[in-house]
Amino acid sequence: MSGLPLDLSAVISTTLEGILYGFSIFMFGVTLHILKENSRRAGREPNYKMVSLSVALLIGSTAHMIIDFIRACRGLVLKRESYPGGPIAFFTQPSEWTFVAKNAVYTVQTLLGDGILIYRCYVVWQTWIVVAFPILLWFLSAASGVLAVHSVSVLPFGIGTVFLTSVRRWITAFFASTLATNFSVTILLAYKIWITDRRVARMRQDSLLPVVRVIADAGVLYSVTLAAVLGCFVRNSNGQYFILDLICPIISITFYMVIIRIGLAESQRSSEFGSGSGLNSGLGTAHRRTSFINGRGRAAGQRDQAVPMNRLPVQVHISKVCETDAATLENEFAGDTGSETDRVRDQKTTGLEVHDVV
Repeated sequence: MSGLPLDLSAVISTTLEGILYGFSIFMFGVTLHILKENSRRAGREPNYKMVSLSVALLIGSTAHMIIDFIRACRGLVLKRESYPGGPIAFFTQPSEWTFVAKNAVYTVQTLLGDGILIYRCYVVWQTWIVVAFPILLWFLSAASGVLAVHSVSVLPFGIGTVFLTSVRRWITAFFASTLATNFSVTILLAYKIWITDRRVARMRQDSLLPVVRVIADAGVLYSVTLAAVLGCFVRNSNGQYFILDLICPIISITFYMVIIRIGLAESQRSSEFGSGSGLNSGLGTAHRRTSFINGRGRAAGQRDQAVPMNRLPVQVHISKVCETDAATLENEFAGDTGSETDRVRDQKTTGLEVHDVV
């Protein structure tokens, strides 16, 4: 794409960005519906943190879309005859205010998306030690992003390239650090959920592997896009302008995609287990807070004496304290080398993928 005229590239990229932006608006509506339904089924308040982050990402995508539309109108219509050098010179000039503004919005959108990913990783791992390196990368992204936007804004008129050394180093550092952040956090999330699924497989009727696939899909989509724009920039290709316009809605789409896919899986599981809702409501309202752990009732040695409890899956909401019959625990985990502390911690982790993580 190095030979693609920038005025034509602006038209194509703005059109494709508009399509992705429209799709992200639709996914935003579905996301709010999923969050509302999950909170209603769980008998708790909506997850206002995720609602606020969803709105913030939509605002960022909207601002970037508006600026790109204004930029296309100015370069192709309003400034077509009056701008020195015509439309191509207009779209080439890095210090033009619409270019600076759109890159500032993109920087904020990227930092917000990476911050959400790091927060999810912390919630799953429940320790700052694991996310210390991603947080360091996030600060590196913030610093290089601010310096990149500033270095572009102070370029004198007529310097029609972002590939100068004074600008290039900060842009390269920004793309590389945000790619490393996304890649490392995605691996940490997927690994922890996979390990947790293996440890608590005997206590659950369903598997957490679909959650791993959802997170991996979102991470791969975003990582491939970042790798493409970084590759184009390193090769001094104008294709980086084209791809860069698509990243803002992609950031929103990957965030919404995780919530929607996991939320729909939760809805399907709740409908399949709906026959146990009456029993679940009789357990009281004190245990309606953090997690969903599905059990099958009594231990293996008692199943013949409690057929109804054995065949009806029970959904139990666990708060702070968890009491377990010693005999049941001994029969259930006979031959298991994991400690009870690890299992309880993993139980809490498995209940976070929808309410806190998503």
